[in-house]
Amino acid sequence: MPGMTTTPDRNRVQLPGISSRAYEHPADRSALVALRKLSGFDTVLKQMSGLISERRLRLMYLASAVRVSETQFRSLYDMGRDAAYTLDLHRIPEIYVQQDPRVQAMAIGFDDPFIVVTTGLLNLMNEEEQRFVIGHETAHILSGHAVYRTMLDILTRLATRVAWIPLGYIGLRAIVAGLEEWYRKSELSCDRGGLLVGQDPEASKRALMKLAGGDYTHEMNIEAFLEQYQEYDTAGDLRDGFLKVLNLLGTTHPFAVVRVAELDKWHRGGEYERILGGDYPRREDDPNARVTDEIKAAAESYRASWSQSQDPFIGVLRDVAEGAVNAGERIFNRFSRRDGSQGGQG
Repeated sequence: MPGMTTTPDRNRVQLPGISSRAYEHPADRSALVALRKLSGFDTVLKQMSGLISERRLRLMYLASAVRVSETQFRSLYDMGRDAAYTLDLHRIPEIYVQQDPRVQAMAIGFDDPFIVVTTGLLNLMNEEEQRFVIGHETAHILSGHAVYRTMLDILTRLATRVAWIPLGYIGLRAIVAGLEEWYRKSELSCDRGGLLVGQDPEASKRALMKLAGGDYTHEMNIEAFLEQYQEYDTAGDLRDGFLKVLNLLGTTHPFAVVRVAELDKWHRGGEYERILGGDYPRREDDPNARVTDEIKAAAESYRASWSQSQDPFIGVLRDVAEGAVNAGERIFNRFSRRDGSQGGQG
């Protein structure tokens, strides 16, 4: 009917009871499954993060930003409702629009998470691309990524405070670097989640490409952008591979060309279609997920990434990394056998 803004432009597949494990990158999923097994971990972390008050932040955005609703930013309100419906969330997260020229979006909070998007992002992206972003942030909420992100923030601040203690700082920086690697993988996870919400592969990849080239899609080409990834992946020599590793230090998001390539690979690999067809893990089975199985899946994912990469620097590191992975698998296999003997079939 004319004037009806609640009618979707097309039907999208709902995913009843979908577990976040369906879209999470193996390295992200293994860490999250392990965390979920630690009873009370999130409670302890909330106490540690006393200065990061969810209630305080909500009040701040309530006072300084615009909360979307049926009468404010109606299209975003509909996207948030549709995202919650598609991923089968029992509660629709609030969305706030903040005046800021930077292109940003984030999901905030433990108990009652909400989403913030900037006007810079709204100005850059059309509705289908915005839908992907809202889906991406909703996927962060379903995965419970706020727990790990808070831990990264706490440790990063702690590392700066003990920088004058060499050994303490080095140890903390190693942990922070590991958390940053997880953080980057969590972004790849939620790019997949955003695609599952929007169900428009081209719009999803276009949104990520805009993070690199801005609102000039008429001047850009997805296939050419993917060719950039191939050039980036192959590098030139060992020096380029080493410099790529250095460029990642201190970053929490993969580079745009990597995100587009990873999402394209996942989309074309068949998993996306299987999930839309109803073949995906359910939330009700999350307690039965085995940490050892997820660790193995993460190791296999890294192995596959190493074997497919043509970066000569990765080739040099591959043997060392393979040794570490094999040693880790032997340890987890030992624990797995112990679990099996004590608890029967898992």
